Amino acid sequence: MNKVPMTKAGADALEAELDDLKKVQRPRIVEAIAEAREHGDLKENAEYHAAREQQSFCEGRIQEIEGKLSFAQIIDITTIPEGSKVIFGTTVDIINVDTDETVTYKIVGDDEANVKAGKISYSSPIARGLIGKEVGDEVTIQTPSGEVTYEIDSVKHI
Repeated sequence: MNKVPMTKAGADALEAELDDLKKVQRPRIVEAIAEAREHGDLKENAEYHAAREQQSFCEGRIQEIEGKLSFAQIIDITTIPEGSKVIFGTTVDIINVDTDETVTYKIVGDDEANVKAGKISYSSPIARGLIGKEVGDEVTIQTPSGEVTYEIDSVKHI
């Protein structure tokens, strides 16, 4: 399988979640299962079934995170010399040519994307249109509401 780009912050967040799942959540669930077993008949024990369901979710999430991290190509944008070109991990200020509205996006991996937080996936139409362009370039991007032209105002490595 191909490597999947991920920012250093995204990888750190996944590793923190993995650590929490393994060191805090997993022992808590095991303890809950043991306590529920002490209550007797397991067929009609809702606490036992709920704890087993939590355990299943927890183990599945651990496997999912370990899989993502094993295929991750971690890119720390702060170690790359700053330039005017848009690349993975950069924070880009773009101006809508028609409305003069400025928007700031950080180009991140698929798992880190959160439009409300200003983080867009490198595979999104906007990011695909921006990557490889430089400050001052105009980019026309096809959106659900039609074509929108943006001018790249600044590129930051933060």
